[in-house]
Amino acid sequence: MKLTTLNDVLLIAGSKGEATVAMRQDAGGAWHSIASSEMMGYVRGLAAWLRAQGVAKGDRVALIAENRWEWAVTDFATMAVGAVGVPLFPTLTADQTAAQLKDSGAKICVVSTVDLAKKVLVSQKNTSVEIVVVMEAKEPLAGVVMFADVSSTAPNADFDTLLKSIGPDDLATIIYTSGTTGDAKGVMLTHGNVASNLSMTTDLYGFFAAKDSCVSFLPLSHVTARHIDYLFYALDVTVAYCGKVERLLPAFQAVKPTIFVAVPRLYERIRHSVEQKSAASPVKKKILAWAIGVGRKHQKTLLAGKTPSSLAWKLANKLVYSKVKAAFGGRVETFIAGGAPLGLDLANWFADAAILIREGYGLTETSPVISVNLPGRHKIGTTGPTMPNLECRIADDGELEVRGPSVFKGYWQKPEATAEAINPEGWFHTGDVGNIDAEGFLTITDRKRELIKTTNGKFIAPQPIENRLKVSSLIGYAALQGDGRKFISVLMTPNFATLEAQGIKGEREALVKDAAVLSLYQADIERVNETLAPFEKIKKFRLLPVEWGIDTGEVTPSMKLKRRIVAQKHAADIASMYGGED
Repeated sequence: MKLTTLNDVLLIAGSKGEATVAMRQDAGGAWHSIASSEMMGYVRGLAAWLRAQGVAKGDRVALIAENRWEWAVTDFATMAVGAVGVPLFPTLTADQTAAQLKDSGAKICVVSTVDLAKKVLVSQKNTSVEIVVVMEAKEPLAGVVMFADVSSTAPNADFDTLLKSIGPDDLATIIYTSGTTGDAKGVMLTHGNVASNLSMTTDLYGFFAAKDSCVSFLPLSHVTARHIDYLFYALDVTVAYCGKVERLLPAFQAVKPTIFVAVPRLYERIRHSVEQKSAASPVKKKILAWAIGVGRKHQKTLLAGKTPSSLAWKLANKLVYSKVKAAFGGRVETFIAGGAPLGLDLANWFADAAILIREGYGLTETSPVISVNLPGRHKIGTTGPTMPNLECRIADDGELEVRGPSVFKGYWQKPEATAEAINPEGWFHTGDVGNIDAEGFLTITDRKRELIKTTNGKFIAPQPIENRLKVSSLIGYAALQGDGRKFISVLMTPNFATLEAQGIKGEREALVKDAAVLSLYQADIERVNETLAPFEKIKKFRLLPVEWGIDTGEVTPSMKLKRRIVAQKHAADIASMYGGED
């Protein structure tokens, strides 16, 4: 599919008449269809209101909301008038929100709730925000206007002309990076950047059709989720918006999607849940182990795009595989993972459970997809073949470099950072270390800046080791340490729910020091150490009486570790593992 701008996606989605393009939930949890004509009507109305407020080409409009149909309306309306969308994560603190609003220079800020509106209003005088629009309000709030009122504005007659006047070189969005390696930077993506990437993914996944549906729950402020939703609108896939995690499982059962897109962390939790339930019964535990073994023997058949025909596989499918898929609504045909490394152990386990996860890889700066596994072209452990319209190469130090039409324009108001990221020949330094095999499949091993170098001169990639540790249902997060040290150690946060399910209860401070509990985690360390080279082996570990998350600052919205924050918060714990020996 040839797309020139993101407005082309809107024209496709808005041309379906009374056909359903999206679904929304009401306050009671009931699902309602949104027709193409209805969606386009709201977009036209909001675009007219934006124009009436003086929003012109190049002006910034901020958007702070959970996944919901109004998010897409606001995004499309902003781009339709030539303005630049600035999505911010709802989970940011008031200070972080204010900093990004100020940096972007947004004139209008659209938020989902009164609480988010208050977060913006409290620091409005320090930003460029002139008007705050709120999508829902259970109580009146001074200083804001209601989304329902502004999106019902009478549309302008010149809407179509304005829509088509936007070109591929015009700026479409500024997306702030999650800050895993430093302060957040605003990534400038043009219409042509994102549209060129979408043109490739719509061709590669062109088998998606109007019969398909997907629950949209990954944060739309993240480039991966946003790209996926554009893909679905372009291919007539119904997008069902679920903005609350507690409604996710019921949403799967109600919508019964055919496509499932998630970050690896959610796949980890699903695996742990399956294993935990089977562990409650010796018989179920044996059946699960047997079925996984059967699946492993038939993995090549699945990778070839065929359904195994052996009696053992059919029985395992009936007893186990179908039960795992039932948790997703029972109709999912395509499973996709992105946003962070999936991990070889996790990918293999799901493949052995008859679920091939199409892992992909990309960055905000590349709009985002650089590579993705495809039906018939799938290698477990890789992120798939690289995009046909991109040039990819591995530098002498192992860093992946990319050049092509989807590489971003630069960092907002940061020319020095832009010059550092993109060399004069147009090659973007991804900051990721990897390799490309003879068939064009890309494997990412780690972040270049996150490589650990011990005092014996050995470089160690932490992510693969951490992923092996997290295979254990006992482990929430793991953060490898050892840069500039004599040996490798690790900080770990327990999965306290799993401990409790196993009958291990008590105060967290006491649990992480209990000898019996520590022995369980030592066994996991030894399991992983058996797979490592001598210089990679973990010599010490610390269990922490906390859980890392987005709200506490150690994890990005796409569930990646902020290593700098972890190191700062737990400097004393890290030092204690090396005291006197380093």
